[in-house]
Amino acid sequence: MQPDDATLTRDGLAPSGRGRVLLIACGALAREILALIGQNGWDHLDLHCLPAILHNRPDRIAPAVEAAVTARGAGYERVFVVYADCGTGGDLARTCERLGVGMIEGPHCYAFYEASRPLPRRAEVTCFYLTDFLARQFDAFVWEPLGLDRHPELREMYFGNYTTLVYQAQTDDLALTALARSHADRLDLAFERRFTGYGELASVLARA
Repeated sequence: MQPDDATLTRDGLAPSGRGRVLLIACGALAREILALIGQNGWDHLDLHCLPAILHNRPDRIAPAVEAAVTARGAGYERVFVVYADCGTGGDLARTCERLGVGMIEGPHCYAFYEASRPLPRRAEVTCFYLTDFLARQFDAFVWEPLGLDRHPELREMYFGNYTTLVYQAQTDDLALTALARSHADRLDLAFERRFTGYGELASVLARA
């Protein structure tokens, strides 16, 4: 069972209601959220993750979040959605407002990872971003879904307008940095590493 498509609420822990918070989150953030919960002793937070592959079909994110809130939210004092808009065109925000649950503000998770550090604003539109999760899962979430494993000639069509692969590192991991650099080489892009840590994710969870 993979953390990107599994229920990570602790087994046997029934929500007692008062003070307990259910996080409905993207599976791509599972490792980071669990690390923050452990580091800060946030025992009142329970985590349920939706499949990270939903990012390839953002039209399915809002319905999946609504189904999860409906199925799992009873008994919790609060439910919080750990997604940004993530390509839903505002559908997720409207869904959360209708359900009366909070969510992260912003266009996507890359934005809140970098929100805590000042960055030079340049031609970011030509940057392709990887996080720790995507560096590990590059083949499953980028290379294979785009068909590049079968048709490498499509690389130019998908990535011809990009100039740089930006690796947003949540951890100092030399092996992971080397892996991210190898992905840049495969895409024929320049490589840039930015250490972001958990960015604004820690403060978001603290407020939850």
